[in-house]
Amino acid sequence: STIIPALLSLEDKSITSIVNAYDDGKSTGEIRKFFNMLGPSDIRKVQELFLPSSDETSDYKALFGYRYPLDVDHDDVIFGLREFALSKSNTICNFSFSDPIVLNGLREITKCFVDSLEMLERSKGVRFNFSDCSIMNCLYAGAFIQNSRSIEKTAMFFKELFQLRGSVISNCIENRHLVAQRENGEVLVCEADIVELRSNVKIDRIYLLDNALEHSDINNFNESESKSFLEMHDSFVEISQSSLTALGDADIIIYSSGTQHSSLYPTYMTRGFGKAIASNKKAFKVFITNIGADYETPSYNASDFIKGAYRYLNLAEKNKIKFQELFDLMILNENDSKENYVKLDRENLSSLDCKIVYSD
Repeated sequence: STIIPALLSLEDKSITSIVNAYDDGKSTGEIRKFFNMLGPSDIRKVQELFLPSSDETSDYKALFGYRYPLDVDHDDVIFGLREFALSKSNTICNFSFSDPIVLNGLREITKCFVDSLEMLERSKGVRFNFSDCSIMNCLYAGAFIQNSRSIEKTAMFFKELFQLRGSVISNCIENRHLVAQRENGEVLVCEADIVELRSNVKIDRIYLLDNALEHSDINNFNESESKSFLEMHDSFVEISQSSLTALGDADIIIYSSGTQHSSLYPTYMTRGFGKAIASNKKAFKVFITNIGADYETPSYNASDFIKGAYRYLNLAEKNKIKFQELFDLMILNENDSKENYVKLDRENLSSLDCKIVYSD
C-alpha cells in the first residue's frame, strides 16, 4: 500500500504485482465456501491501488471499499443487486457510474453473481451471509463465473474494465487452503487463523492443502502426528503462466514488506517461482524488510525475514537455488527508536552474500 503508489509516481514504468489468493477470512471465506474458488480479496486490494487517479473515478474507489452493514438483510441485498443487474436501477450500493462500458460490465457480473448464488443456496440448503461483506468480493465471484472460473481472466477483466495502471496476477490458478503449525505444535487450520494470531509463539511451517482443514480433523493427534498429517497432505502448486512470464520479463523484482506467513511465504513456495526469479539474470532483485514486528513474526530480527524468504523460495524446488541468484540488495530500517521496530542483527546480516542499504 506504500510501495505501489510510490512506484506509480515514476514515469514510464510498467508495474506488475504477484499475489496469492489463499485468503479465507470474513466475506472472502464465505465466497470461497459457496463458489469453490480462490479468495479474491488480495487481488482486489492491490487492484484498488492501481485505480486511475481522477475525480471521475472516485466512485470506483468507493465501490472497492464498500462493505455491507453488519445487520444487512439478505433479501434486501439480493433485491438491490437484481434490480441493478436487470437495469431497473442505475445504482449499486448507492454508487452510480457514467461510463457505459463500466456500467454494463458491472451489470453483467452482478447478474452472474446473483444467478449463481441463488442456485448455490438452493443446492447447499443455506443462505449466503452478507454481513460485513465486501461488494467487490461478490463482483469478483460473478466475474469468476463469467470468465469460465479462471482467476487469471477475472483479474484481467477488472484491469480492462477500470483501466487500471498496473497488473495484478495470481501466483497460481489452483484452489488451495493455507494452514500452519506453530513451534509449540498448535495447528492454525486456515489463513484467517494465521492473520488473527495473537501470540509470540513462532510459526514453524506453512502448508497448502487440497481441502479446507477443520479442527476435528486433527483433534486426536499429538504434535508429531499433526505434523505428519500436514506433510502427508501438503500440496505444492505450480506457478501460473502469467507469473512465469512477468518474472522472466522483469527488469526489477521487489520482494515486498508485508505479512510473511499469510501473504509472502505462501507465494514464494510456489513450484517454479524461485527458479523463475533465479533464471532472470538481468533483473535487479531487491528485498524490503518489514519496519515493525507483527504477530506472525514475533521477535524476528532483520536477517530472519530474508532467511525465511530464502527457505520458502527453495521449498518447492527440486534443485537448491543459490542465495545470490535471488537477492541483490536488502533495504533495512536503521531507526530502532520504537519498541516494536525490527532489530538489525548486523552480525548475521553481514554474513549474507548481498548488498545492504541501512536507512531511516
